[in-house]
Amino acid sequence: MNLNTSILKYIEDVKSGTFTVEEFTAATLQRIKDVDEDVHAYLSLNDSAINDAKSIDKKIASGEKIGKCYGFPISIKDNICITGTKTTCASKILENFIAPYTATVVNHLNDEDAVITGKTNLDEFAMGLTTEFSAFGPTKNPWNLDCVPGGSSGGSAASVAANECLASLGSDTGGSVRNPASFCSVVGLKPTYGLISRYGLISYANSIEQIGPMTKNVKDSAFLLNIIAGQDANDDTTIDNNDVNYLENIENGIEGKKIGIIKEMTTSDGLSSEVSTATKDAINDFESLGASCEEVTLPTIPYTVAAYYTITSTEAGSNLARYDNIRYGYEMDSEGYEYNSYISKSRTKFGPEVTRRIILGGFVPSAGHAGKYFLKALKVKSKLISEINSAFEKFDYLIAPTAPVQPFRFGEKIDDPVTLMLLDYNTVTANLTGRPAISVPYRISNGLPIGMQIMANSLQEKSLFQAAYALETKTKLPEVPL
Repeated sequence: MNLNTSILKYIEDVKSGTFTVEEFTAATLQRIKDVDEDVHAYLSLNDSAINDAKSIDKKIASGEKIGKCYGFPISIKDNICITGTKTTCASKILENFIAPYTATVVNHLNDEDAVITGKTNLDEFAMGLTTEFSAFGPTKNPWNLDCVPGGSSGGSAASVAANECLASLGSDTGGSVRNPASFCSVVGLKPTYGLISRYGLISYANSIEQIGPMTKNVKDSAFLLNIIAGQDANDDTTIDNNDVNYLENIENGIEGKKIGIIKEMTTSDGLSSEVSTATKDAINDFESLGASCEEVTLPTIPYTVAAYYTITSTEAGSNLARYDNIRYGYEMDSEGYEYNSYISKSRTKFGPEVTRRIILGGFVPSAGHAGKYFLKALKVKSKLISEINSAFEKFDYLIAPTAPVQPFRFGEKIDDPVTLMLLDYNTVTANLTGRPAISVPYRISNGLPIGMQIMANSLQEKSLFQAAYALETKTKLPEVPL
């Protein structure tokens, strides 16, 4: 049984009786058993996955109405809640937290008969770019087990790349879906802010984070967005997408479209030679598909990473204040502590990256510093939005490599937080401006993946998928060696 299949092909095969949902689920769980000791994509597995598959098979056999997913296996990043299961955020402070409710996106999947395989690893509280900051150990890159898978949704990306599921849901605050998608050679979408409900996503930085699908190809991403997008009464930031069918006309192509090549993202000092060469080739591919490409300058880009970390750390500091071991936390005897020292002691369970951002988030908006840091960051965000608005008056899409470098070895950058932060250089713009962006696998160079990022204007996901699919048709990539 070929586990390296797409969602749409899987659905065809189940409908035609090539295999049952139970057979495919069992094979997927066996695959997890065979490889996840090396990859460590999962933090926990769904014990009822086989029973869920059996019940879907029974519905099929009896002619009952079947949900659109037909039982395809999907993993969920472990900062998205599912009732009665552990939702740890890869943190010791939530090691035994059992979610009391289910995220809207998971309810959508359940309603359409998807089979959830388990919860995937991440950088603690989604703060990181390599999945090295998980309290439960790093996830490995299926293309090279000595290399990082990207982050913070590294477990989600690796689970898809290693054929341990057909798709995954991650979260993207500054590139946390697209970065690991690029590093693991899968498709990763950061949708328009508000297109997908965040209800049930444990908050990091509410004003810019989004849940996004991670899949093997572009059509699967569009299929999954059809399932999980739309307005939600539990999330007031959500948008009515008017039931747009993102798969419809996906093969229309991009002839006559205008594409802006973001100068600051394609000529920066941090861009590796392999990524630079791939970018030039991708531009040639776009032009061969009938699009016209032209360089565009967005002068605020060099300030975006600093603004992003200032804003997100401020929001994180506020959001993580609840983990005081009184409202949320773990068992710790309070005997011998006064109130403040007890909370301080209990919060030592946070890892180094979360601690760094909490401290930063307390400093930058504080009295005497807010004007110098936080308000300036908001001005950068506002200026960037203005520049992006102007760019989309001229161009249909903006493109750049997803990440400036290919996957690197474990430990290579972990002690240099500034260098790590600069991995977000090409991705934070989509978050700060609320625009949709997708990472498309483009090349395997020296055995390691390179992804290309395409950005579109707000709520233009349908058009974005057309561009991503067009680029995908120009690529022929090898199978993961794992």
